[in-house]
Amino acid sequence: MQLGAGHIATIPFKREGDKIILIGDNKGHLGASLYLKEVLCLEEGAPPPVDLKAEKRNGEFVSALIQGGQVDTCHDISDGGLAISLSEMAMSSKMGADIMFKVKGVQNHGALFGEDQSRFIITVPMNLAAEVISKAVVANISALIIGDTGGDRLKINNIIDISVSELNEVNQSWFPNFMRSTS
Repeated sequence: MQLGAGHIATIPFKREGDKIILIGDNKGHLGASLYLKEVLCLEEGAPPPVDLKAEKRNGEFVSALIQGGQVDTCHDISDGGLAISLSEMAMSSKMGADIMFKVKGVQNHGALFGEDQSRFIITVPMNLAAEVISKAVVANISALIIGDTGGDRLKINNIIDISVSELNEVNQSWFPNFMRSTS
């Protein structure tokens, strides 16, 4: 499948009021994750299992949505999990988001920072959200509307509430600050 110049998706949020959809299963797998290593100072557990069929199915589903012009914002979820991917999207667009979701049987830190495989965040205009979810159901793809784009803050599950400008400042200043502290 070749992408035409008019059919690409990039990381920044594009419009206020778009629906944010999580594609793929969110089981909160923290083994061998950045969360364990960087926050809890632990290096333990097996990495998340990889299901190549799910990886292909989810990737082809998202690619078809992009090709069909329904999706122009997409980010894979990898190192750091959902919260990190959403932060990267917010920082690159200088636009916030309001996220509310629960994962049955998964604690918040697993839902936010788990590194389960075969997952993507996409955004779609509000009027296309139901159609995208219906297509996912037909394709046997896990898809969940988890929030909306807009504003100047990233809010996740009443746990994280930070201004996008502060996210950008911390992101851009950490390395210079680190270098100053080691001199």
